[in-house]
Order: sequence, then C-alpha cells, then structure tokens
Amino acid sequence: MENDYKTLSIIIPVYNEESTLEHLLEKVIHLELSNGAGKEIIIVNDCSRDRSEAIAKEVINRHPDASIKYTRHEVNSGKGMAIRTGLQLVTGDYVVIQDADLELDPEDLNPLLEYLMANDAKVVYGSRFLNLENTHLSKSFYLGGRLVSWATNILFFQHLTDEPTCYKMFDTTLLKSIPLRCTGFEFCPEVTAKVSKLGYKIKELPIHYYPRSTQEGKKIKWHDGVEAIWTLLKYRFIK
Repeated sequence: MENDYKTLSIIIPVYNEESTLEHLLEKVIHLELSNGAGKEIIIVNDCSRDRSEAIAKEVINRHPDASIKYTRHEVNSGKGMAIRTGLQLVTGDYVVIQDADLELDPEDLNPLLEYLMANDAKVVYGSRFLNLENTHLSKSFYLGGRLVSWATNILFFQHLTDEPTCYKMFDTTLLKSIPLRCTGFEFCPEVTAKVSKLGYKIKELPIHYYPRSTQEGKKIKWHDGVEAIWTLLKYRFIK
C-alpha cells in the first residue's frame, strides 16, 4: 500500500490509573503503526488524586523525541469531558480513544488504522465480541454491553456487536465536526448515535480483551448502561 504519511492521534483519558499507566504509556510509545503512519499521543489527566500525573511526566521525560501532549483538568470532569479536551489538541488525520488501563492491546490499533486507510473510510470500531478467544469476567458487563449494542442496532440500523468498545477510530475531520455534549461514559452512545444519524455504517474488527475487575480499578457501573440506553433514545428522537 502506498504510504500517505498519515498521523494517528491517540487520546488517553486518565483518572487514578497509577497501577497501569506507565506500562500502558510505554506500550503506546513503542507501538509501530502500519504503513509508516505517524503517531501523536495526547494524555488528559482528569484531576487524578494518585500518582498518575507524576508517572505521566516521568514517562514523557524519558521519551523527549516522542510526540506527546499532556494536559490536566483542575476538577474531575469525567471521561467524556477528557475526550473533548483531548480532541481540541488533536492534529492527526485519524483519532482513537485509548483507556489508561491494560484491558485492550494497542497493537490492535493497526488493523483499525489499516482499514481506514485502505478503504478511505471515516469510522471503524474494535469489537471484543468478534474475537472468540476473549473471556469476560463479569456476566453483568457482558450482558450490559450486548444490550446496549442491541439497542443501538434497533434504533440506528447498525449491525454492531460491541457498541461500548473503547476502540473507536475516526477520521479526525468527522469527529471534530460532531458537537459532543458528553461528560462521562455517555461519550460512546452519543458519538455512535450522531455518527449513525449522519448516515455512516460502522465497520467492526476483532480486538483482544483482557478484562479487569472492579477491585482492580474498573470504573464503569451498571447505571452507566442505563444512561447509555437513555442517551441512545435521546439522540434518536431529537434533532
């Protein structure tokens, strides 16, 4: 494939992730992207109360040649707001969200990027459910994700298996054109709803998944699933 020297911007929202942040950042920094694509890393510290900020700055100092931008919220504002803050700093051709935990493997960003580049596509999601080797620690998380995906498909005529996936990769121009209002985990259903209403069919590719428990720091709760359904309904029936 011809190299167009594209750049992928990776937004990493961070809130109290001192146990995994260093390892995750090192993996992202050392990630070699397909087709010679460039990489821009944007870390948004959502007012962490642990050592996340110190760890991020230590890693940044170790890699002075890496393209890394760091910013922080003075008040904890939620994942959605962290993504919106990060999006303001994006300069790459494509953009993806990377959680600061180790549930997903950054190597899986390459197939998503390859798909966008090869097909001149605008959006692709990584599905945890399309990879049959993945395990799911919690039945409630599994069923909740399936329910949100089912609701998305009914309301927006998609064929998604994993709407709540973190790995949502977009053409930057498309994502920046969408007026986002989210502050928390409702980023996922909001952006899916709004992309769908623009007429885009969302392609999915399988990704690896290494789930962590609530005791290990997983932050999403059952009520976030309820909010996701409400968000889908809201944006389906309002202009």
